[in-house]
Amino acid sequence: MGLFSGLVTLPLAPVKGVVWLAETLTEQAEAQLYDPGRIAAEMQEVADQVADGEITEDEAAVREEDLIRRLNEGRARGYRAGG
Repeated sequence: MGLFSGLVTLPLAPVKGVVWLAETLTEQAEAQLYDPGRIAAEMQEVADQVADGEITEDEAAVREEDLIRRLNEGRARGYRAGG
């Protein structure tokens, strides 16, 4: 990048930084949301809550459906365990 174009685009630097930060945070949040290991842990938590009588079988079924949907969506997006 030349000196002139660097000076012209300098006022956009804060905007570019905010956009980069937002994209990075989104990527990290999605990686956690679709992480198979995390989903498996949440499935175990649901099973434990049913066993302890904290939630009903119907509530567990709804939560498990959501977790399975997240797992399938994560696989479709290319998220794998550990990354």
